Amino acid sequence: MHLTSTISISLVLFLIGLTCLLLLTAHDIGVNVKENIKLSILLDDSIEPDYTKRIERYLQAAPYTKSVEYISKDEALKELVATLGEDPQEFLGYNPLLASFEVRLKAPYASSDSINLIETKLKTFDYINQVAYQRDMANLVNDNVRRISAVLLGVAVVLLFISIALINNTIRLATYSNRFIINTMKLVGATPWFIRKPYIRRSIRNGVIAALLAIGYLAAMLYYAQHRWGFDLSIPPHTWGAVCAVIVLTGMAITGASAYLSVGRYVKMSTNDLYFV
Repeated sequence: MHLTSTISISLVLFLIGLTCLLLLTAHDIGVNVKENIKLSILLDDSIEPDYTKRIERYLQAAPYTKSVEYISKDEALKELVATLGEDPQEFLGYNPLLASFEVRLKAPYASSDSINLIETKLKTFDYINQVAYQRDMANLVNDNVRRISAVLLGVAVVLLFISIALINNTIRLATYSNRFIINTMKLVGATPWFIRKPYIRRSIRNGVIAALLAIGYLAAMLYYAQHRWGFDLSIPPHTWGAVCAVIVLTGMAITGASAYLSVGRYVKMSTNDLYFV
């Protein structure tokens, strides 16, 4: 019975871990996409080198900056020629492009409201011609990340409630066969905590074993998906560690609480009531 309940609990914890992994992975992907949104700061041709350095130092020290790259007029022209295959300098007679700073923002600042504040602050500097960014892309990324996170979080909450119910029923069934032993211990003077303690300890131990099995199932699934189907599933160590911690802590918490409540139910029953349960 304990083997069966442990395997059942491990399957439930596997589903919790899978949902948690999807939620954290979606968050990591969202952060990565947000931090690839570029803010282009175009500079006037009349700007002095010292003032350019001043702006660069400000950008590097700003709390919203992930990285800063200075692109000179010549570098901008080379990139345009490589993209279009034509040199506008040949028929214009001059380089029409401006020097600029390409700023990658940190994820918490990659929203329209934050970028508008940053833009307002930057326009207080002299020689800044324009601040440009993909406004629609920023809004689209934030909206999609918000929707996906909300859906996955809702699934995780529903699954957690279902898991609590399933694990609780599994432990109650395992405790049911010991109801007369529990009653005998109560009759000889054992305190409620003394009666509960071995059952809670055993349930938590089974919960840890089930959690380790669930982690093994999850690792095997990821390994199979990566090597059998060729998916690139490079999970960051902090994400994998968080998923493992959630699985183990959830297994210990639910099994321990379920054992406490299940044993307490039989501790409170009279001997006659045990025959009609």
